Amino acid sequence: MKILITTDCYLPVINGVVTSIVNLKKELQKSGHEVRVLTLSNKTKSYKNNDVTYISSVSVGKIYPGARFTIFKNYRYLKEIMEWGPDVIHSQCEFSTFRLAKQIAKRRRIPIIHTYHTVYEDYTHYFSPKQKWGEAMVALFSKKVLKHTTYVIAPTEKVSKLLLSYGVKQPITVIPTGIDLSTFQQSISLHESTGIRKQLHIPDKDRVLIFVGRLAKEKNLEEVLFYFSRIKRSNISLLIVGDGPHRQFLETYVKQLHIEDKVIFAGMVSPQHIASYYQIADIFISASNSETQGLTYIEALASGLPALCRRDPCLENVIENGVNGWLFDSFVEFASYLEKMLLDRTAYKCLSNNATRKAYEDFSSVAFAESVEEIYCDAISANHRAKDRFYLNKSEFNQ
Repeated sequence: MKILITTDCYLPVINGVVTSIVNLKKELQKSGHEVRVLTLSNKTKSYKNNDVTYISSVSVGKIYPGARFTIFKNYRYLKEIMEWGPDVIHSQCEFSTFRLAKQIAKRRRIPIIHTYHTVYEDYTHYFSPKQKWGEAMVALFSKKVLKHTTYVIAPTEKVSKLLLSYGVKQPITVIPTGIDLSTFQQSISLHESTGIRKQLHIPDKDRVLIFVGRLAKEKNLEEVLFYFSRIKRSNISLLIVGDGPHRQFLETYVKQLHIEDKVIFAGMVSPQHIASYYQIADIFISASNSETQGLTYIEALASGLPALCRRDPCLENVIENGVNGWLFDSFVEFASYLEKMLLDRTAYKCLSNNATRKAYEDFSSVAFAESVEEIYCDAISANHRAKDRFYLNKSEFNQ
């Protein structure tokens, strides 16, 4: 197949959506498909880089940090893609590149598959003064966008149920996002581990809790920090890997809690080095309730880290209480589960082994790509049948 993936953000941007697309593209190409990406440029100039087309755009960071928008037609680049002749479009974002995907799909008479990555209800504080207004806008917008698609892919049941509550009529299939887990199989040396800990000023004997992700308000890191400040242990450190618009606030909050000597902000870490940071840690931690799936959770599990996370529907099939981690609803549960993992080495080892096994069995990029490929085939077949009916009816009409 010739597959066009459309997305508002792509490399060199690094986030969960981009990671998902990169892994999907790689696995599809391994299976012999031709894959191209249509995305937004980070400047007002369009250009191509191998099989990726970057369309000129402008920043709309006041709506959401890092967001971009295009009003440019860029006929030359769109014409080139149409002449290439994709069989199917897999859109990954509901904004600028979805509009371009609709244009191409209409001209080529091909189906659009859409992955709904983001629970926008958790981001209403960026664009609406009242949460209820924001949620109503999200529901209306999502339904309006998705009516142009043939199939919708939801990363979790949580997202599927949400879309159904919006009144989305298109078929929705739940396919957990896959990750190339090979990177997380490679153990780092004691020398490298010691070097990273020394660079981050983590004491040799400290157990390490790690959060990896974008530092934004919806990640609810304040709760993690507050709970951490109440733990009366001297031999643990909290490592926060990532960057974002909320970082300055979080650093100030850490000082207010008087835990600046136990919390380390590592900043952005390149994808080729992130596995090493997981491996110097003992437990993955998060209180986010804005995830559609949370790829960093799976990366952590694949690295053998048990998870300690706030309970959320998106984690129902990812973290199992007492099997590969714990889900908490309160500080009492948080403190109790943390103490269990830190004190009982045998129980910790069992959680760690289960974490790795669960990640590799359920969330590999190969299984993910195979499931998505089936959706493409179904959509293309349905599209061909619709075309045949159209031409048959047209022929009968002319007769």
